[in-house]
Amino acid sequence: MSVRRIKTNGNIHQRKDTGDYFGVVWYVDDDGKDKRKTFSSKTKAEVQQKITNFIAQFNKSIEESDESRKKLKDSMQTWLEVFKFPSIERTTYDRLESTAKNHVYPELGEKVVSTIKAVDIKKLINDKMNDGYAYTTVKKIHGIIAEYFKFLIEQEYVDKNPMKSVPMIKRQNFLTAQGKEVLPACDTITVFTEKEIQKFKAECVKTWGTGKRLYQQSAAYIFMLNTGLRTGEMLGLKNSDIDLENRVIHITQAVKEVQKRDGVEQLSGREIEVGKPKSATSKRDVPLNNTAVEAIKELRQEFYFGEDSPLVCDSNGRHTKPSNFRKRFYRILDGAGIEHKGLHSLRHTFATNLVNGIKQPDGTIKSLTPRQVGDLLGHSTSQITEMYYVKRDNSKLRGITDNFEI
Repeated sequence: MSVRRIKTNGNIHQRKDTGDYFGVVWYVDDDGKDKRKTFSSKTKAEVQQKITNFIAQFNKSIEESDESRKKLKDSMQTWLEVFKFPSIERTTYDRLESTAKNHVYPELGEKVVSTIKAVDIKKLINDKMNDGYAYTTVKKIHGIIAEYFKFLIEQEYVDKNPMKSVPMIKRQNFLTAQGKEVLPACDTITVFTEKEIQKFKAECVKTWGTGKRLYQQSAAYIFMLNTGLRTGEMLGLKNSDIDLENRVIHITQAVKEVQKRDGVEQLSGREIEVGKPKSATSKRDVPLNNTAVEAIKELRQEFYFGEDSPLVCDSNGRHTKPSNFRKRFYRILDGAGIEHKGLHSLRHTFATNLVNGIKQPDGTIKSLTPRQVGDLLGHSTSQITEMYYVKRDNSKLRGITDNFEI
């Protein structure tokens, strides 16, 4: 909190030699040092008015500069724009700002920062939980408030951190409170069943009477199903990143869709940003199977604007917006009569089939280790692959102990 303050309300004296009036106000500056401000005039009333004006302006400046006296929505927005925007990726900033504006400001935005108590924040978290919001959404709300108050403490804008008394609710307790079944993460993963895969692939290759594909660049989804690429990686893949001779692709960049801005100011609409992949391990080489190779050939036959152009591009050779790519995917699901799943389900399906194994014509099951699949997906650890990408399939265990008689 600011150390600046007025020490005296002003003392006024009249000089004997000139008859003028002299006034002084003592105050403490930002460094905690005693300073004084002097005033003079022909009359005592004028000096008193100058002192009054100075003190009023001094206190106003303290109020304007002291974060603890601001409304939370003003203080938090300044924190986002000045401290977060320059240091994080655009998509991360978009998410933080959206969380603040849609969830934090409506409930806490009008409160003065110094008056916010743990009970106010706990009530917000509980209300979101009781209203049926997803655990990940509430966790983001908790996260931004916690990071914001940590900043206030570090800058000594406030003396106490109310978040110390508001730990994030454990996922199991959160879901139980919402009356939802608590399942291991691997059991909540959404994948395509074998039957759905066949229906999906059949819908992808449908054509009009002219022979033209019913769905634009539908081969891209088959490609993702056979490579496990993220959506941003798929749309960021350039033709020059593809080595058909050695049957491998090089993941070097990714596409993201971000809010249009003029500096930090939010504008209407969204735009594409091409940048690095999600993490250091995301920059990798991915081998191509026969289906993936054929998908590349189909996509190039549909659109090809040179080696530096995206494999999946629009009619002008530019990067495709993830939102448009997602809408096409949903249209294919609707056409195939499949319940909507996220695009990430293609990646989950790829990982699940490789780890759980695919039955071969001779009856054996061919599979890869979680570490191998994690490397293909660009994960830093195999635990991430096992916990969040591979859906458990106990049907593969049937008869597995037949030759293990104890």
